[in-house]
Amino acid sequence: MSANHPCPEPVELIVAPAESGWRLDVFLAHHLTDYSRVHLRRVISAGGVRIDGSGGKPSYRLKPGQRVTLDLPDLPREGPTPEPIPIEVLFEDDDLAVVNKPPGMVVHPARGHWSGTLAGALQYHFGGSLSTTGGPTRPGIVHRLDRDTSGVILVAKNDQAHARLAAQFEAREIQKDYFALVLGVPQRDRDVIDEPIGPHPRHRDKMAIRRAAPKTGRTHQIRVHLDHAGYPVLCDRLYGGRDQITRGEIRRDPTDTLVLLNRQALHARWLRFTHPATGRPMEIEAPLPADIAEVLAELREYRAG
Repeated sequence: MSANHPCPEPVELIVAPAESGWRLDVFLAHHLTDYSRVHLRRVISAGGVRIDGSGGKPSYRLKPGQRVTLDLPDLPREGPTPEPIPIEVLFEDDDLAVVNKPPGMVVHPARGHWSGTLAGALQYHFGGSLSTTGGPTRPGIVHRLDRDTSGVILVAKNDQAHARLAAQFEAREIQKDYFALVLGVPQRDRDVIDEPIGPHPRHRDKMAIRRAAPKTGRTHQIRVHLDHAGYPVLCDRLYGGRDQITRGEIRRDPTDTLVLLNRQALHARWLRFTHPATGRPMEIEAPLPADIAEVLAELREYRAG
């Protein structure tokens, strides 16, 4: 059972085989993403968590099949506050919209990011014409992108459209294309990376290659796979170890300190899907954002020179 949303009381989770040996606090933080790990430790220490009916410490190592039960206060259930944040609408009709999410924008409210979200911008621009399937904090949100990943996102404007689009995602019928700048020079023009991904055993914010059942659409999937292949995404602080690149670094000029990019160079370029009402094939493309386009232009100019 997963609980990545405001949850009822009590919450009950079953430890999966791939989660064997996880610390109790790491396990809870992975499943209950709306709560901080510090808060969950306090709940554990206060006796609010039971493992097969008994208490446990935050560092308790879990075993497959164990039942973890806990009581948590409800998070605020109000929807995001409408905010007049500019958004680029690539397509819109009565059933859906497709927007080009800018880098640096969180998709929906969560701890530490209660304002400035895409959900707040959607509430302002589309008002009540959004699906409610995802709950009050995720109006119209069918899928998501990482905060610093830019690009195309589908938005459902009614619950029927939401259900049909979600079913396409679940059935892997929606095709996604990403553009990335990476560190290094791959020695092939195409490849397939088929490696299972799971939470990093030590770093809560990271994912890692784990020997468990693979699942597409996992958090950080492209970033983890490219790092595993030896070509981390440019300026990906979490996996590539650096978070910016200057023009001087590209031009080999140490006196030029102009920062061209200060986020991961990853862009969701287009989506192919079936329109949920008409059944018509759709393909929507989001142009490259200015920061990635500028780095690409500098790289091409340097290579040509």
